[in-house]
Amino acid sequence: MEVDLHVHTVYSDGTDSPEKIVATAKSIGLSAVAITDHDTVEGIGPAMAAARKYNLEIIPGVELSTEYKGQELHILGYLIDAFDRNLLSKLSSIRQEREQRMEKMVGRLQALGFSVDLDRIRAISGAGAMGRPHLAAVMVEAGIVKTKAEAFDLYIGHGKKAFVHRAKLTPSEAIRMIHDCAGVAVLAHPGLNSLSIPLEKLIDDGIIGLEAYHPAHNRELASYYERLAAEKGLIVTGGSDYHGPGRAEESRLGLITVPYKVVEKMKRLQKQV
Repeated sequence: MEVDLHVHTVYSDGTDSPEKIVATAKSIGLSAVAITDHDTVEGIGPAMAAARKYNLEIIPGVELSTEYKGQELHILGYLIDAFDRNLLSKLSSIRQEREQRMEKMVGRLQALGFSVDLDRIRAISGAGAMGRPHLAAVMVEAGIVKTKAEAFDLYIGHGKKAFVHRAKLTPSEAIRMIHDCAGVAVLAHPGLNSLSIPLEKLIDDGIIGLEAYHPAHNRELASYYERLAAEKGLIVTGGSDYHGPGRAEESRLGLITVPYKVVEKMKRLQKQV
């Protein structure tokens, strides 16, 4: 009984619908999958509805973007109440901030002489939370750059001409948000962080796990986070961080999984939060 604990849908920056995620998860033999879109829970309801006919468990989740000393840290929330009114209100505010940021970035690109259509970005993002990957897709479509990576490298990456900073939650605020909607918090892909992680502070704030298994972690790094989690009394989690075919080399749903017993541990700890 294997589980993929890190999956994105079209409701954030993924390319697969929740329904396709569910069908694929069932076809490859997963017993459960966590829907963890960026700063939104809109994909959870459709995934749960689709999963009923497959006898597949959907673990309601979210990946919250936070900032610590100028470094972006992602906090995964699992087993959340995706219909909690306070959570939905806070995520709606984050969504509005994303849109305002996008308007400013489009303005900067237009000032550089590029024709970028904000409505086209909205169309590509669809029901999802608008982000820079959607802008990059429109830039490729408009012939401004050849690839999304080039869009980030030349214009919309950190410190580039069209980049606009977005105020983010602190890790403490994100963990509190997760706890307030009955969830448990896990530090996502720690190996992607360039600075030292405030792990003791995160533990004090209430994280219960480390995502040791991730496509960006080689075997040595995963083993390091396994040992660190054991030392700190944290759960070891993992997932594919799937965004859709072609989004990353060897990207596929179920590329990285963990045993269902990890979910059982999270459910036990959920009662203590």
